[in-house]
Amino acid sequence: MSLRQTIEGSARLHAEILKNEEFLAQCERAGRVLEKALRNEHKVLVAGNGGSAADAQHFAAEFVATFGREKRNGYPVLALTTDTSFLTAWANDFGYEDVFARQVETWGKEGDVFLGISTSGNSQNVLRAAGAAKRRRLPVIGLLGGSGSALEEQCDVAVVVPSAVTARIQEVHALVLHAWCEEIVPHLP
Repeated sequence: MSLRQTIEGSARLHAEILKNEEFLAQCERAGRVLEKALRNEHKVLVAGNGGSAADAQHFAAEFVATFGREKRNGYPVLALTTDTSFLTAWANDFGYEDVFARQVETWGKEGDVFLGISTSGNSQNVLRAAGAAKRRRLPVIGLLGGSGSALEEQCDVAVVVPSAVTARIQEVHALVLHAWCEEIVPHLP
């Protein structure tokens, strides 16, 4: 595939989601859930694998650092993908399937939010973390791709990119995460 074809494919998907009122409504709904939690001094716990782990870390960094404003408070958005000592200890002793669920059980309190990022929506460890969040009464937001995933069924709000191409899904995920930052940060103290 040529560079031109890649960019054209991405542009087509961006144009498609811009016209998709359900997609846009779900993005806005998820943004309100995230903003409410942060406004009320609760945490957002974020998890994903591979590129989605990088997205989780990037999203958390934007809130803890200074996205959009040089001088402001940091906000408690935690990427569950960053504690390598815990991740390797837990995975070595118990397996990788519950590595995020254990952290949700440890850190999640009522009022917090769990954000699971998965291009397939079927990542077992993200799915189990969503289950742990539900048991703790945390709203679950899914940033997903494709359709009909197991994670989508557990979400209070599911933002599903209508594509089966992982790279295009990840591009839209990055756009949505930045849109949430741009929408939420100016409204927080």
